[in-house]
Amino acid sequence: MADESTMNCIDIILAIILPPLGVFLKFGCKVEFWICLILTLFGWIPGIIYAVYAITKN
Repeated sequence: MADESTMNCIDIILAIILPPLGVFLKFGCKVEFWICLILTLFGWIPGIIYAVYAITKN
């Protein structure tokens, strides 16, 4: 079974490829997902930055 650090790595890789997907897999359809989706629509880089921040914060 994968541990938490491996799952964080996978989530971060997904967040770089498609930011809303990485956030959705971590939080579901909560406010973090919608913020990431809006930022990604404004620009891919802001979406990536927010996604990585949201996934790595504790």
